[in-house]
Amino acid sequence: MSTPAPPDTVLRLPTAPRARGGWLTRFFSRDGSPHVSPHHEKTYPWYIVLWLTGVDYFSTLGYQPGIALLAAGALAVPATAVLVVVTLLGAVPIYAAVAQRSYAGQGSIALMENLFSGWTGKILVLVLLGFAATDFVITMTLSAADAAKHAVANQYLHAFVGDSHMRVTLILLLLLAIVFLAGFREAIRVASFIAVPYLFLNLIVLLWCGGKILLHFDLLHIWRRAIFAIKPDWTGIFIASALIFPKLALGLSGFETGVSVMPLVNGADPGKTEETIPGRVRATRKLLLSAAVIMSVMLLLSSFAASVLIPASAYRVGGPADGRAIAYLAHLYLGNAFGTVYDISTILILWFAGASAMAGLLNLIPRYLPRYGMAPEWVAYQRPLVLVLLILDVFVTLAFRASVTAQGGAYATGVLVLMLSAAVAVTVSLWQEASLHRPQNYLLSFYFLLVSVMFLYTTITNIIERPDGAIVASIFIFLLLTASALSRIIRSTEMRVSEVTFADAASAEVWQSIQGKKVNLIPVRVDSPAHRKLTSAKVREHYQVNGPLAYLFVTLMDNRSDFLSPLSLRVFREGEDFVINVTGAVALANSIAYISELLDPISIVLGLTHRPLMRQSLEYLFFGEGETGLLVYSILVRYWETIQRNSGLPLILLVSESTHRLEMEAAQKPAGR
Repeated sequence: MSTPAPPDTVLRLPTAPRARGGWLTRFFSRDGSPHVSPHHEKTYPWYIVLWLTGVDYFSTLGYQPGIALLAAGALAVPATAVLVVVTLLGAVPIYAAVAQRSYAGQGSIALMENLFSGWTGKILVLVLLGFAATDFVITMTLSAADAAKHAVANQYLHAFVGDSHMRVTLILLLLLAIVFLAGFREAIRVASFIAVPYLFLNLIVLLWCGGKILLHFDLLHIWRRAIFAIKPDWTGIFIASALIFPKLALGLSGFETGVSVMPLVNGADPGKTEETIPGRVRATRKLLLSAAVIMSVMLLLSSFAASVLIPASAYRVGGPADGRAIAYLAHLYLGNAFGTVYDISTILILWFAGASAMAGLLNLIPRYLPRYGMAPEWVAYQRPLVLVLLILDVFVTLAFRASVTAQGGAYATGVLVLMLSAAVAVTVSLWQEASLHRPQNYLLSFYFLLVSVMFLYTTITNIIERPDGAIVASIFIFLLLTASALSRIIRSTEMRVSEVTFADAASAEVWQSIQGKKVNLIPVRVDSPAHRKLTSAKVREHYQVNGPLAYLFVTLMDNRSDFLSPLSLRVFREGEDFVINVTGAVALANSIAYISELLDPISIVLGLTHRPLMRQSLEYLFFGEGETGLLVYSILVRYWETIQRNSGLPLILLVSESTHRLEMEAAQKPAGR
């Protein structure tokens, strides 16, 4: 029951007091989220935020060269060159366009969501969330597995970690969860301290290897002969490399993270202190391009050094260079002491890449599912979600036996589908903008269409050759859809109204005059004076109703897939009675219950249609309609129990089939008669 409010006040029902519970309940319900609303987040220059993106992007140097050797052998360098071209001419322009249209850090999923409405958009988002979950979960498990491989293979660390690669992987994942349970905080500076030394150490190893190749030029000739033994001419080499490229798609990871960190980027132009959205977009584009250029150079150098200097027997599955090609070269040419420093740096950045993925999921899931009504209330809290993700990580690690190579296909699938969705969203957005007021965007739209086709080919090829990625993504999608449907059903008897406003000042004044046990509320299906007059006569004849009547007519929105919606009220007097017209509702019964609680009437007269219950249940879940009378009663009882209201309750009258026929009879009469 709410108190009268002035005309310009937004009306909201009081929420239930949070139960204190035991220490375990308090621990898990305390929001330990490391992230603050983007509007209140401290911002940094783009070249500082670059390293936060880099821990995800640059960490792939730990395993990408080894995977490239396994996939392409001697063709690893030209195949990596194709990857670099796709990165600079495809991925960078795509996410530069995403940054311009999703400057609050929502990423490509939000951009795709804006292109579709209703259930189509929501189902599409859930599917993309499944692929995003594949991307981020495999980032955690693959990074932990590769970090464990570096630890087990190191002769100094081996004394501490032993031979169990699986056990070390699971321990790293457990440590990751513990850190987030304790309350992981913003770590841009930590990212800088991890990513910069890691790149510096890689550069030392690669330059040293370059010198080794120059001193032993015969190695270069051996590598060149190996390439031309596969294909005798450069045209054939290029075609073969392009066909191999999908297996190297892991090198495209990190762009989604680059867009998601946009709220942290300082958008002030040089020489100015005031931040602007265009300034933030420009700074983020610099971040994306710089990260891509750095990674492109490092990928080409590492692929070249690994192809020339590592024999096939070393990089095969189970070999000493499997999943740790650059570490193998560091130990081989710069000694075990330097190699250990390199291993520790690699373990740190791989572990931190898992932390970045964990933080990404902790932001991504609560951003969509609760808003759709497709998640239980505890999803809003970080710590229970961390435990769910830890369980998923353990299952994935056991399923893939902590193999870096085996998880590569699943990782690439998640990355490629997100990039494909971003490319399609940018293409459609540019086409729409061109049709409105920017005809020059037709050419850009055509370019991104070609990029989309290229990513579509790459995605399909990757799924055909390595279907495990699609299988993992399908499992995540199935779990998301199932959990979302169950949550929507369980939460269907919540109020589902975010706030109530008035259409005009006169409505607010009339509303104040009827609040607090002054009227009897009668929801009606027909909005006409004749129907209200006939209903008034029948209600007063058959029921002991004292006081004026307030007729409530609710207009549902066309898009009823949203879980919450704001309502607008127009309230006016009609003779001795009153009329309340509600617009903007997504569910009929929930809106009636919400208005009833705000109004606090003497009684509520609810009609029963007696239509088939299964049909009404489906209508309620998908379209917000159904057996209104019983649903209003159920929603009110649940709310009263939640807020512990047990006095001053309105009298609820459930009117049977006769009133339903009365409404149908009135609806068929011409208005005004």
